[in-house]
Amino acid sequence: MATENNLHDYELMVIFTPVLSDDDYKAAQKKFTDFITSEGGEITNQNAWGLRSLAYPIAKKTTGLYYVLEFKAPATTNAKIEIQMNRDETIMRHMVTRLDKYAVIYNNRKRNKAATEETVS
Repeated sequence: MATENNLHDYELMVIFTPVLSDDDYKAAQKKFTDFITSEGGEITNQNAWGLRSLAYPIAKKTTGLYYVLEFKAPATTNAKIEIQMNRDETIMRHMVTRLDKYAVIYNNRKRNKAATEETVS
């Protein structure tokens, strides 16, 4: 849902090639968070899932490094970030999804529930 700054809520999921070192994986994450903030966006949440199995092989690889980023940004940012991701050879797949207000509420609830469960245990 648009806010007063005309920012929209988005979720970006990226699958990086599994051959990246930890430093390269973190640098790739920082590259996209920096790009979004430089375009006038703000990072809401980021979650590096790490190495996961793929549902099907991509370029003969059966695993990938997953990264999920929630952010608010102007609508024009998506086309620019899409170009950056298509140029990046370390990215096997990517998807940007616009979140409606219900998805944002759900994600916040899910994060808060996970945080309270961690503090209890």
